[in-house]
Amino acid sequence: MLAVSPLGRPVQGTVRPPGSKSITNRALVAAALADPGASRIHDPLLADDTVAMRNALRAFGVVIDDVDDPWLVLGTGGALDVPAGVVDAGASGTTARFVTAVAALAGGESVIDGTERMRHRPIGPLVDALGMLGVRATARGGFPPVTVTGGTLEGGKTVVDSRSSSQFASALLLVAPMADGEVELELMGPVVSRPYLAGTVQVMRAFGAAVSVEGDRYTVAPAGYRKTNFDVEADASAAVYPAVAAAITGGSVVIQGIPDTSIQPDLEVLHILEKMGCIVSRRDGEIEVTGPPGRLQAIDEDLSGAPDGAMAVAVAALFADSPSRLRGLSTLRLKETDRLAALETELGRVGGEARVDGEILEVGPGRLRPAEVETYDDHRMAMAMALVGLVEPGIVILDPGTVSKTWPGYFEMLSAL
Repeated sequence: MLAVSPLGRPVQGTVRPPGSKSITNRALVAAALADPGASRIHDPLLADDTVAMRNALRAFGVVIDDVDDPWLVLGTGGALDVPAGVVDAGASGTTARFVTAVAALAGGESVIDGTERMRHRPIGPLVDALGMLGVRATARGGFPPVTVTGGTLEGGKTVVDSRSSSQFASALLLVAPMADGEVELELMGPVVSRPYLAGTVQVMRAFGAAVSVEGDRYTVAPAGYRKTNFDVEADASAAVYPAVAAAITGGSVVIQGIPDTSIQPDLEVLHILEKMGCIVSRRDGEIEVTGPPGRLQAIDEDLSGAPDGAMAVAVAALFADSPSRLRGLSTLRLKETDRLAALETELGRVGGEARVDGEILEVGPGRLRPAEVETYDDHRMAMAMALVGLVEPGIVILDPGTVSKTWPGYFEMLSAL
């Protein structure tokens, strides 16, 4: 457990969050499938989720030198080994889903599994969509473990149910350049976390893939990938936490490493913080967030496009002048834990008012109090609820080490602020 010490003053500081998990794992897949030669991935995320991805790709015979930055990934041209044993995705949803698609290229049977919680995270829509492209894959009840008989990615038309996760579509897109023929992918919606698909296409194009997008239809040519040097942006999903620290303490934080042209979905949180009364400026790859001198303003916002950022926004709502409504959060039930239920419980535990109604989380300021906060083995629960402790004394985070999933140095960053 870890007791968070209240600052007693507004935060001040400069933070460079770690590299984006989303971008790092997409780049690893593209580099692994690229033509023979070394791709260099600069400023990658070194954390549990990317360890899971690297180890999973190594199980397929991909050579990765990650001793220091940049990581070197030797392209296979899609000629993958059949794993000798079960491929362990750990607690990483991106790894489980992306590697299930990657297994379609290996000429034999692969089994992908993960933690107990992973066995409750859906993967059936991806299995079904792979089947339309000629790949035999099974998942009992639509959940891992998944068995894939690869070497038969034919190309053609497929439809993927994207109502519970956009990662199914991203997984298909990432392997589509290696298919025997052109792949036409159509999304069946409503599509959740849609902005992540734009990030997938951006990474694919950086590695030379030919992708065209027309509404909910993606067409990918069977042209493969080229080796390249790739820079990973700092993680906007991580940046929301120091941004909210500035918001709730009336302080100012400069966040580095996210270019002005970034399309990371959780940057939407910056616009929400502005609506809550913060001053946000972006210039030369830096974001400065300054909180108001008084209480934040309540909001009523749809966060379906930035569900990871909703965790930090929920904490910000504890410090608003009246109750807030955060809408479009159905996918939070399918993450590392049921985050909607967890937020309702833990926000209430620290004295806030929290109520879940379907996909809506209502948060009121309440009267904060000391508490020991459960994290549910969920990195974002630990990171979000620790922010309360910057203001309210007596907040203790149970199992703080879970932040190693995406930001091993998170608590050191809070101390530096």
